[in-house]
Amino acid sequence: MKVVTTLAEMRELRGQLAGSVGFVPTMGYLHEGHLELVRHARAENQTLIVSIFVNPAQFGPGEDFASYPRDPERDLALLEKEGVDFVFMPSAEEVYPQGFTSWVEIEKVSERLEGATRPGHFRGVATVVAKLFNIVQPTRAYFGQKDAQQLIVIKKMVSDLDMNLEVVAVPTVREPDGLALSSRNSYLSPEERQAALVLWKALGLAQELWDKGEKSAERLRQEMTSMIESEPLAKIDYVSIADPETLEELEEVDRAALVSLAVRIGKTRLIDNITLGE
Repeated sequence: MKVVTTLAEMRELRGQLAGSVGFVPTMGYLHEGHLELVRHARAENQTLIVSIFVNPAQFGPGEDFASYPRDPERDLALLEKEGVDFVFMPSAEEVYPQGFTSWVEIEKVSERLEGATRPGHFRGVATVVAKLFNIVQPTRAYFGQKDAQQLIVIKKMVSDLDMNLEVVAVPTVREPDGLALSSRNSYLSPEERQAALVLWKALGLAQELWDKGEKSAERLRQEMTSMIESEPLAKIDYVSIADPETLEELEEVDRAALVSLAVRIGKTRLIDNITLGE
């Protein structure tokens, strides 16, 4: 496994590769969810490239960029064990050199949910992913379904800008009790970790009610909201039942629907989702 830190070296190496290239972009502090993406990419491609870059452009003022968990030595050991060929670990100065002023904005699907709560977040995500795609030129790029809106935004960007790659969605990896794996779970105290299960319970309630025939999206939102509000440590950012392509809120769940939520447990902001009617 080779670690690459400059755009010039990554481009040079990419020019020497034959066959399919799988790519997994990450912000590091890897967990089993990331490794599942890596395993999918390893199984489906001749060469596997993983990037580790904590992207400052997707963090807003007062968010956790400075405190975002980092452990590059552990990350590299995990990736070597999974048979990764190249790890791209550029500096912020390498990705955003002095004088950088170009940004990628995906309208509409980036303006709701996470986009409304975290202004500028998806501009930062789309820009860095577009840059990484340009540098790595992958055949396939792998993203987790847990970040459902991010996945929708990236698929829209790839389609609209005629990028020559396939975006592969990989199902969310969960703890045995249902909590979606996230690097930010490391922020949770034992009491908060237990409280965080309310996200999965609320999603499960929506699934159960829908399975029993409830089609009113408003009723599902209300029931989920009541359950989350019963947890004293939880504070809701949003509860959404939306079209899985446009993210427009639904009135009736008479077709596939993305059920997503963002909840603060103490100071830690967690997201999760399921799709009804897949």
